[in-house]
Amino acid sequence: AEVQKGNATTERKIQRLFKNPAVSKLIKKCNDFGAGGVSVAIGELADSIDIFLDRVPKKYEGLSGTELAISESQERMAVVINAKDEQKFIDLCYEENLSAINVAQITDTGRLRMFFKEDAIVDIERSFLDTNGVKQSNDVTIEEGKCTFFDTLDEVTEKYIKQNDYVSALVNELGRLNVCSQKGMVETFDSTIGARSVLLPYGGKMQETPAIVMAAKLGTDNSDTASVASFGFNPHLTQNSPFVGSVYAVLTSVSKLVAAGVNRQTVYLSLQEFFKRLNGDAKRFGQPVSALLGAFEAQMGLDVAAIGGKDSMSGSFEDIDVPATLISFAIGTAKCKDVIDNVLRQGGKKLYLLPIKRDENYMPDFNYAKVLFDEVNKNILNGNVKYATVVEDGGVYSAVVKSVFGNGIGVDFEANSDFFRPDYANIVVSVENDDCFDGFDKVFVGTTNESGKVSIGGKACDLVQLLGSYKNKLEKVYPTTAPAVGIAQNVSFVAPAQKAKISIAKPKVFIPVFPGNNCEYDTARQFELAGAQTNSFVLKNLSSKDIMDSVQVMAKAIDECNILAIPGGFSGADEPDGSGKFIATVLSNPYIKESIEKLLEQRDGLIIGICNGFQALIKLGLVPNGKIAPMTINSPTLTFNNIGRHISQITRTRVASNLSPWMQNVKVGDVYDVAISHGEGRFVCDDENLAKLIANGQIATQYVDFDGNATMTSPFNPNGSVYAIEGITSADGRVLGKMGHSERIGENLYKNIDGNYDMKIFKSGVEYFK
Repeated sequence: AEVQKGNATTERKIQRLFKNPAVSKLIKKCNDFGAGGVSVAIGELADSIDIFLDRVPKKYEGLSGTELAISESQERMAVVINAKDEQKFIDLCYEENLSAINVAQITDTGRLRMFFKEDAIVDIERSFLDTNGVKQSNDVTIEEGKCTFFDTLDEVTEKYIKQNDYVSALVNELGRLNVCSQKGMVETFDSTIGARSVLLPYGGKMQETPAIVMAAKLGTDNSDTASVASFGFNPHLTQNSPFVGSVYAVLTSVSKLVAAGVNRQTVYLSLQEFFKRLNGDAKRFGQPVSALLGAFEAQMGLDVAAIGGKDSMSGSFEDIDVPATLISFAIGTAKCKDVIDNVLRQGGKKLYLLPIKRDENYMPDFNYAKVLFDEVNKNILNGNVKYATVVEDGGVYSAVVKSVFGNGIGVDFEANSDFFRPDYANIVVSVENDDCFDGFDKVFVGTTNESGKVSIGGKACDLVQLLGSYKNKLEKVYPTTAPAVGIAQNVSFVAPAQKAKISIAKPKVFIPVFPGNNCEYDTARQFELAGAQTNSFVLKNLSSKDIMDSVQVMAKAIDECNILAIPGGFSGADEPDGSGKFIATVLSNPYIKESIEKLLEQRDGLIIGICNGFQALIKLGLVPNGKIAPMTINSPTLTFNNIGRHISQITRTRVASNLSPWMQNVKVGDVYDVAISHGEGRFVCDDENLAKLIANGQIATQYVDFDGNATMTSPFNPNGSVYAIEGITSADGRVLGKMGHSERIGENLYKNIDGNYDMKIFKSGVEYFK
């Protein structure tokens, strides 16, 4: 069987639709389509319902009624609305470039009925469906000895420990598959989308400390509440003892949230289970039953409930079985200001281990854990604990060393072989008051320093060596750096400030939303905060008439605006064979092209394109030429990152020129941190064009290293851009294109990477008209 491929563009449209309060207030109940298709997605919505299968949109003709009823479908939602709101709902969907079709009616018959070609092909009493079918039972035999996982270390690690060579043991631990860095894989996912990430996946100046939780602001404007999520699971532990492994999956997931500033009483769980095919065998049934009993024991002990989950008992192929798997995903809430991270920032900090009490069978004392969790939360809120991390595979040493990787500091550890034990869920903290946690078990771990070295029992090791072991394991599979050719030098071009000829109290900004754009909300928010009035319009392309109507609307909107802002995203799913082509094609329409020319040539207007928008501007010729014109073989362009994949991280950029009105509130030489997220961000041009850009002051920003110097070195130059170019302008500076997401800024964002994020681009653009 093959799972259907998702459609990210349609998913984004649905996101926008449900974000609209006018839509969400109309919806009485909803369900997403998936496995089971219409029969499940719509059949679950009401006790009595008539479904008309002929009305269901389909990709292929010739499907039978049964196929229409049970076929899996993606990117579809079934919603219940009041009959009187039908047309209003359809119109609101159309505004988001979505079609809505009435396919069912709620009745009072007490029956689920499906009609196909005027025939009733399903007619079942709901009371019968509610019985959930025939009651099934199976014998279960649990064969599970004492858990030995916690007493078993890696053989190489154990050898070094016996030789009292703790540093070599640590080097080995950091290179193990379950401990090593996964950064090259994680960076393929956009971690800053929506400008709501309170914590980023990798923290610290070096971006090498893996976060123990995910934290993001709730999706409402001006929210100061974060949803915080974590997970707990070790396949070796759960295979050794499904019961104990599941206990620690739950305990670890909750412990991580507590260590990030979440009150345990806000926490809920979702359990994801995957086991070998059972085949009616009592012994094979024993694994999932034991695991579920363990998870239930932990839930009851911690007063935390699982409110969702998913399971599969099909993890077998021929004679290969998956290891017993129960992953606990925990989620809770906290004020954004109260969320802390696991990055160690300076020397002189004492570190303490707060172990959870356990019995001889490694079962935790849940009552003690709850009291400890409450004490940790109290001390985070009162500011006494500003750093905390949680022990997992690799033990205390690995957990703390990961925390110093981020800022490249050092630590003097106590020599303690127990610090290698995978004592899951134990918490390590740095405290401002040494009297903190009196009355609790507390073990001194060590003290941070500024040396860039780690020492254990008097033997020291450079952080570089430890980091190499930590990163090299998966570097060939998921590379984090790539070589780039060429040189880069700092550009410095100082120009006088520009002002529009006519002052405007509240400049109008038009933000076209193309299929796949996903940064329009963040862009609009920054313009509005800067004092502008924004107007967003979703391009419609459900029919040829929709396209022509959209062209007219967009041309009129550009005629009425002062600023045209093209947001980031993946317009047209980055097809055909390259980003930004869909936007460029639309904006090249003669009507829209004429409106853009008037904006620039007659009204002193401004244009900005970020990421996907930059890709469109450069394909249009608006940068660097300042006008729409066909590209030539020698035209500058943006192409695939030299690392060969999408990359999401924070980069440092230096202001190279203040020629542009967009750069009027910064100084040449200023360095800012900015989020990037793209697969095609490598700027390329020939030497002749490069010389022109430098001479004209059209290089707005460059990627730089920690010393503020333009560089070709990865990851400082994340995509291998020629001359480290991140952004360029038109010759007069009024059109700016840049890859970095300057709109993804806000209070309490990216708390685990200290930086200077606001380049005041939007403020500069608005003030140009004042």
